[in-house]
Parts: sequence; structure tokens; C-alpha cells
Amino acid sequence: MTAALAMTNFHLIDLMPKCRGRLTADAPLANVTWFRVGGPAEVIFRPADVEDLAEFLHALPPDVPVTVVGVASNLLIRDGGVPGVVIRLGRGFADIAAAEAGVTAGAAALDLNVANVARDAGIAGLEFLSGIPGTVGGALRMNGGAYGREVKDVLVAAQGVDRRGNLLTFSNETMGFTYRHCAVADDVIFTGAVFQGEADEPLAIARRMAEISDKRGDSQPVRARTGGSTFKNPDGAKKAWQLIDEAGCRGLRIGDAQVSEKHCNFLLNLGGATAADLEALGEEVRRRVLDSSGVVLEWEIKRIGVPPDGMMGATP
Repeated sequence: MTAALAMTNFHLIDLMPKCRGRLTADAPLANVTWFRVGGPAEVIFRPADVEDLAEFLHALPPDVPVTVVGVASNLLIRDGGVPGVVIRLGRGFADIAAAEAGVTAGAAALDLNVANVARDAGIAGLEFLSGIPGTVGGALRMNGGAYGREVKDVLVAAQGVDRRGNLLTFSNETMGFTYRHCAVADDVIFTGAVFQGEADEPLAIARRMAEISDKRGDSQPVRARTGGSTFKNPDGAKKAWQLIDEAGCRGLRIGDAQVSEKHCNFLLNLGGATAADLEALGEEVRRRVLDSSGVVLEWEIKRIGVPPDGMMGATP
């Protein structure tokens, strides 16, 4: 629990505002992450809808940390857990609808499902989303991309709620997209988006999506316990995986954490790895790449929470 509450008989959940969604104390998180590691959330909140989320944030004490977790496909939660409130958007944020040459989607909608709805409606241009194993909210925050396209290429507008409970709308321009990043304040929780495509035959779209699926299966460890691409591709001719391979890191292990033999920009949990093992392995890869090439790799995987011996409330 947070340092302030540690001095009292209260748990953080006792201070939570009234809501229509669900609140759970000491909620396990490892089972929702693709790595299958990590400690619990001090409190997890699953809002019923946008209004419930906004009202909760408005009433939540301003000193309580807030962290958003989606399907955790590109996330490493440290073994000591996450202090404060973890917000996980659910069904009330997962609707998808096609209209004309566009698609609207809630932030909890899977990227693959958005691509599927667009395909069935004859809307092309969103096929690349089928190659991103996450949700719309994460794709907005990271300017998710694959196979030559990024969210910035198709986004019309995004909606969100800030830490004070204000409802906000962002145009493509005000998102401030760069490579695997957007400039929207970190305290904004995205709730939905509108994407633009162009008309095409569903069968042609389906063929392109099948090609993406085949490429992913051939080149990535899609059935392993992994967190997706670990490091951002640096500026320059060589991609992260090439630098990692040249540094001799393919197959490198710390405990049950391993650099994938199939695609060495992926870390794997072979079954018994801890978050600490995976993070230590990533840092060892960064060290070896720096020594061999002079390039500093930046983490693409988001790391949150505290180490197992850390106090709740410590800085990640």
C-alpha cells in the first residue's frame, strides 16, 4: 500500500469514491499480462462507462497514483505490484461500429477486432491493426504500427478523460504523433477513437490480412509468453533485432527469461521467469548492444510497478 496508508489501519480501497463499476483490493495482475508475471494492483477499478470513469477520477484524491492497463500485450509489471489505482477498461469501452469509410471503436476494443469489422464493411487501410496484439487505447498511446502503417496514418480523432475527470477530444494533429509515441499528457485515459479508411472489396481486404497473419506467424513467437517488440527501432539503417543479433544476444537467458531464437527483439518467459528476470535480461541486452555498436536501445515495452522488496508508492 502507499506510504501514507501504511501508517494507518486503512486500505486504499476505503478511500475510493462511489462508482457504478467494480473496485477490487490487492487484485492479481499477472494473469492479465502476456508475460504472465508481476505483482498485484493495490486497487483495480473497472469503470462501467465513460461517465463512470470521469466521475470517479473527478472525485479521486489527487495524490492517489493512477495507472491504466489494457490487455497488457506490451507491458511488464514488476513483481512488487502497482501502487495506487489501476484502471482497466472493459465491455463499456469495447464497442466497434463501421460507418461509410470509417470505424469508431472504444479504447478497450482489440486492434484485431477493429480490423475485422473494417474488413466486413469493405473499409480498407486498417488491415495493419490485425498485426498489433493489443487494444485501441494502447495503439493510440504508442502510435502503434505494423507492416508499413501507423495509427497516425488513419486516425481522425480520439476521445479521453484527464485526471480531473474532464472529457476531451483530440484531432490527429493535436495527438502529436511520433515514432511509438504521442504527445498527449500521460494523465489522459483514452476512451475511444475514430479511424478513416477507403472503400474496397472485403475479399481483397481479407487477403491482405491473411498475408499479415502469415508473416507474423513466420517471423514472431506469437504463441509464447512474450511482451511483443521489446525495444524501439533506433535511427539508422539497422533495426533493433539486427543490433541485438550482432551483439550475440539471440537465445541469451537469465533464469527462465530468454531472448527469442525466432525474433531476437522479443523476450520470452519460458515458464518460471519473474518480472525481475525479464527486466534484467532486457538491460543486459541493452548493455551488450551499446558495447558492440554504440547504440542505446530504448524500451518499447512499458514497465510499471515496484520491485518485490520495494515500498508501494516507489518510483518505477
